[in-house]
Amino acid sequence: MATEHVTATLLISCRDQKGLVAAVSDFLYRNDGNIVHADQHTDLEESVFLQRVEFELDGFAIARGEIEAAFRPIAERFDMTWSLRFSDEMPRVAILVSKMHHCMYDILARWRMGEIHAEIPVVISNHADGRAIVEEFGVAYEHLPVTNGDKAAQEAQIVALLESHRIDLVILARYMQVLSDDVVRRYPNRIINIHHSFLPAFAGARPYHQAHERGVKIIGATGHYATPELDQGPIIDQGVAPVSHRDSVADLVRKGRDLERVVLARAVDLHLRNRVLVYGNKTVVFD
Repeated sequence: MATEHVTATLLISCRDQKGLVAAVSDFLYRNDGNIVHADQHTDLEESVFLQRVEFELDGFAIARGEIEAAFRPIAERFDMTWSLRFSDEMPRVAILVSKMHHCMYDILARWRMGEIHAEIPVVISNHADGRAIVEEFGVAYEHLPVTNGDKAAQEAQIVALLESHRIDLVILARYMQVLSDDVVRRYPNRIINIHHSFLPAFAGARPYHQAHERGVKIIGATGHYATPELDQGPIIDQGVAPVSHRDSVADLVRKGRDLERVVLARAVDLHLRNRVLVYGNKTVVFD
């Protein structure tokens, strides 16, 4: 079996200006870098340049641990926001869930089948009834209820668990508690939420009931990064399904849950494969 080559990925955003592509390409060329994927986008309205460049480490003239320092002068010259990631890194993921388990189960199943490139050491819930499902996958289940309305104490426990497990990404798999600003700001662009609506339409509670009352012809789901502004974070992925006057609320809920599974899985996969660049409250997805 052929060994997969380890690659490095540069994710770059900055003010659009001359010489950006040439500078990055020259850096890789001068150091014998073999580019395997490259994509870029310029938001002309915002005058923002965004780029994703993936290159092989085999034969690269700079040692892996020294690439960041070598690239930093270029980044500083163009005032870049940037990151460097490696394909053999295994991000550590935590899932937060409440009583609806369909998205959690789907993520765990895809992970077991090798479709999600990550470690999942823990699932955290404010309800106890998902333990059997989670432990079947060999993952720790932590039940952290909100006791006497003290959400701050419960969130402190959550943060302590996330820190102890060295979590890189948090997945809100229909976690029906609103995280505080302090928690969200602790993990910028590292909390992915699935919203059971095609945002920004029908935000808030009972979106399928709202959609049914309006007689919509499509329903949707939205995977986005959590921000302190509820349901307003940068959107990673969305999906829709057709509906008609013959569909009941129950039909919409069933179709919506199917969408939620797929959209959340796609959003998580894109993030883990370093395909998403956030700028302002928007994303560019290089897929």
